Amino acid sequence: MNSFLPFALPDIGEEEIAEVVDALRSGWLTTGPKTGAFEKEFASFVADGGANGSGGRAHALAVNSATAGLHLALEALGVGPGDEVITTPYTFTATAGVVRHLGADPVFADIDPRTFNIAPEKIERAITPRTKVILPVHFAGLACEMDAIIGIARKHGLKIVEDAAHALPTTYRGRMIGALDTDATVYSFYATKTVTTGEGGMIVTRDERIAERCRVMRLHGISRDAFDRYTSTKPAWHYEVIAPGFKYNMTDLAASIGIHQLRKAWDFQRRRAEMAARYDAGLIDQPVILPPKPHDGDAHSWHLYVIRLDDSARINRDEFIRQMAARGIGCSVHFIPLSLHPYWRETYNLQPHHFPLSWRAYERAVSLPLYTRMTDADQTRVIEAVKDILTSATFESGAEDEELSLVENSMMV
Repeated sequence: MNSFLPFALPDIGEEEIAEVVDALRSGWLTTGPKTGAFEKEFASFVADGGANGSGGRAHALAVNSATAGLHLALEALGVGPGDEVITTPYTFTATAGVVRHLGADPVFADIDPRTFNIAPEKIERAITPRTKVILPVHFAGLACEMDAIIGIARKHGLKIVEDAAHALPTTYRGRMIGALDTDATVYSFYATKTVTTGEGGMIVTRDERIAERCRVMRLHGISRDAFDRYTSTKPAWHYEVIAPGFKYNMTDLAASIGIHQLRKAWDFQRRRAEMAARYDAGLIDQPVILPPKPHDGDAHSWHLYVIRLDDSARINRDEFIRQMAARGIGCSVHFIPLSLHPYWRETYNLQPHHFPLSWRAYERAVSLPLYTRMTDADQTRVIEAVKDILTSATFESGAEDEELSLVENSMMV
């Protein structure tokens, strides 16, 4: 009997463990020297990928989640009541949730059906006099068409904050995501991500004003860094609160993990790319649509490997996942479009047919296990299970086809 193969597992080595132990022994557990070192290495990592593209030094600011990072970046850009932020409905709720935290409104633009990334032409149609920021999401680790998005932003005088929760390391036209001519980029280090600290995130910007505002607001709006105050050899207890800030700082325990995860980032990416290619080869003759590839010479982080059940697959997505689970294999769905969730649906009167491409993607998408601790034998097991389920399904009745037909008709309403 095979043991259960989970959808994702972190890849933590002895280096991360030793660094955490060193932090514990140092007596400094919250934001301190480890966090500072992680930020410095992260800024260099992005700079090595071409941060000079838009001029200026990259600032990296560690926070306790990508959600916090997006909130801080938008707040630093002055987003507030009456403003609109254009983003995709095909994302996790945090992307739009931070817009609401600031009293602004998210405006959703549908996706490119090939990449599941926000479609630039749909962005342009969504712009109004209230639009302030474009918030693209690099789905699965494949870069959005950033040249087009940057061109739209420049044309209309808009800011860009990139949700790069999936995109480390990802490149676009030879430059690192985080090194493009945008205002801020936010990464996630959640437990399932390509680089993890358990919980955590990073803001990267080359705008000194954005960096300084995020730096102040991530720790209660205090004018001086707590680390500086507590390590000074001279009396340095005095500080001023200059804004009603948040509690968004990263701990040194988390940063200790991140330091070594970051050093392995390209090794992780190469292994994930190899695994993605192995999935491609194993599933090429199946009734599925394989994930899109990056531009020639660019890197896809392969945070996710998402297949789509083809029209010829005689099984629906939910039943497919149930049968994979019965074989002891964990799969997931990325994402349930925001238009299907009660809060977003009811607040903005959204319907599936408003975003037909996101709806169609959701109905057919399955994320297969992809993580660097998987063995070749694990991956072979997944491939064989997918083939077995799809082959067996061809002998079933056409009930699934009828269900999909009803769904497609509903999209035309």
